[in-house]
Amino acid sequence: MAARRISSFLSRSLSLSPASFGRNYGFGRVMHRFSTAAVLEEPITPPVQINYTKLLINGLFVDSASGKTFPTLDPRTGEVIAHVAEGEAEDINRAVSAARKAFDEGPWPKMSAYERARIMLRFADLVEKHMDEIAALETWDNGKPHEQALKAELPMFVRLFHYYAGWADKIHGLTVPADGPYHVQTLHEPIGVAGQIIPWNFPLLMFAWKVGPALACGNTIVLKTAEQTPLTGLYVAKLFHEAGLPPGVLNVVSGYGPTAGAALASHMDVDKLAFTGSTDTGKIVLELAARSNLKSVTLELGGKSPFIICEDADIDKAVEQAHFALFFNQGQCCCAGSRTYVHERVYDEFLEKAKARAIRRTVGDPFKKGIEQGPQIDSEQFEKVLRYIRSGIESNATLECGGERVGSKGFFIQPTVFSSVEDNMLIAQDEIFGPVQTILKFKDNDEVIKRANKTKYGLAAGVFTRSLDTANTVSRGLRAGTVWVNCYDVFDAAIPFGGYKMSGIGREKGIYSLNNYLQVKAVVTPLKNPAWL
Repeated sequence: MAARRISSFLSRSLSLSPASFGRNYGFGRVMHRFSTAAVLEEPITPPVQINYTKLLINGLFVDSASGKTFPTLDPRTGEVIAHVAEGEAEDINRAVSAARKAFDEGPWPKMSAYERARIMLRFADLVEKHMDEIAALETWDNGKPHEQALKAELPMFVRLFHYYAGWADKIHGLTVPADGPYHVQTLHEPIGVAGQIIPWNFPLLMFAWKVGPALACGNTIVLKTAEQTPLTGLYVAKLFHEAGLPPGVLNVVSGYGPTAGAALASHMDVDKLAFTGSTDTGKIVLELAARSNLKSVTLELGGKSPFIICEDADIDKAVEQAHFALFFNQGQCCCAGSRTYVHERVYDEFLEKAKARAIRRTVGDPFKKGIEQGPQIDSEQFEKVLRYIRSGIESNATLECGGERVGSKGFFIQPTVFSSVEDNMLIAQDEIFGPVQTILKFKDNDEVIKRANKTKYGLAAGVFTRSLDTANTVSRGLRAGTVWVNCYDVFDAAIPFGGYKMSGIGREKGIYSLNNYLQVKAVVTPLKNPAWL
């Protein structure tokens, strides 16, 4: 159901009418005009109050041990929204102690799975009641379009908790036949205290991807939010306690990676670690986990996903899907289709239509109805994207449109399209994480499979073709955790997600995610004069 809602929302967003265009752009080609009017207007005042800015430890909102705070900024303006408690190592210690006590002595792991499920369902109901405020908070802190947060991401958030609540009382082991007079059973037990570190690009959905399966399996949690987007995690965690979650089961610490994140990853009393973020940071997290107590680690990391348009593709549909695959969420997706491979016979037609679609993309205040693209998350990401655009120009890729900031305030960037891109260019190798589409040409399926796989990443891929044989051949040849055929970014609660190679370890969502939060124990008992074996 949620997947259909998201698909419906996306199809509507892809067909939004273009805004007026302003700002000339040449680079030796026909000048294009982009709209800056939307972002030059006074920002819309978000319809929500900031109520929760402290750490949530053992069921209570508390100041950080140091008393320090840090600002969380509005990406539309760069101005401070609120000052949030800055958790550090001592705060992680407090949170882990609360989680450990809740696991070892509290009611949560001893509660029936059915009762745990009821609490998760009550939480989902509360989120539905407060959906307007939560969506506004997500847009304010993150910059994503409000329509996207409200109509796509919040319904999926609720669906994920319904899904995991449904799993809670269906987790069980097996009875195993043995070669001898023994009764053998396997138990699937909660792993204990789970440390979880989530990113800033999808704060709510990553909260659900991590917290849902961990709670369904009976674990307790210390979750560190991204320093760029701490507000919605605190808000929904408060709702969880209103739903009846016992104190200490879910603790939320806001703070920075090198302090709070490192303390959590290396903590000796954390039994499991789950991290979503960049590959470089994932390496650090994995090393810290190994050097401490060898806690098991799940990593969902970066990507440079190919989107392959075959010669028989419906070009108009392929243009829309490739556009969405790259530009959705301001291009800030780990699985963005950021290498657009187009068959040489349809390359020119695709390029002209892709460029025209990018020019029509509406950029502006994400609270404004009809806006497709808001700002990048912060100045650091904003400058990084612009550096990659300069790199593309210096590498002699052709800048078809875009390439600069929009307006003079906030972190808005024009939708950008490069053609004549080669595999050895940085814009075709590195994860840009911004609204920059790179379009490459290929001759045949064998060639494009080899080129698509020639990367350190393997998170996702897309294939657009009318041929079932081509779809099967290419999708099986691609070394990626998810391959979408004639679609992209279809995220259902039951569909597993994760990467090959340096895109991560393990899988999120679906039945596979439960394995991340369970230990398997074998119990062997002798049988005396059994009637059967």
